[in-house]
Amino acid sequence: MLDDRTGVTSEGHDYAGEFVWSADNNRFGWNALLGCEPGGPDVSPYAAPARAIDLSGLPPAYIHIGALDLFIEENIEYARRLIRAGVPTELHVYPGAVHGFDLAGESSIGAQAVQGSRAALKRFLMARKI
Repeated sequence: MLDDRTGVTSEGHDYAGEFVWSADNNRFGWNALLGCEPGGPDVSPYAAPARAIDLSGLPPAYIHIGALDLFIEENIEYARRLIRAGVPTELHVYPGAVHGFDLAGESSIGAQAVQGSRAALKRFLMARKI
């Protein structure tokens, strides 16, 4: 959940967000976090990172997302913005995967995603080791 406007003020997607986490779930989640309706003009980038103007100087980012997840568009856009800001960024899109697919570790695609995120974390932490 990077952008409170997803499913509220943005155009829908023909397939993404139809399974597990819907636009209604998203609106509820953002409303609970913000204490008001999402999509308004005064949402802090500390709550919704997609609202940040300048992404330069952020630490390396690893993003994985299922192609059928409601968050697909906002994750791709955020990764694009990170890359343009010079932030080392990895983006992995898993075809056919829905929101939360990585929690199903017994599936091959879920295990692949978990292994990829752990490997990225290890690389990022080892790079900082002095």
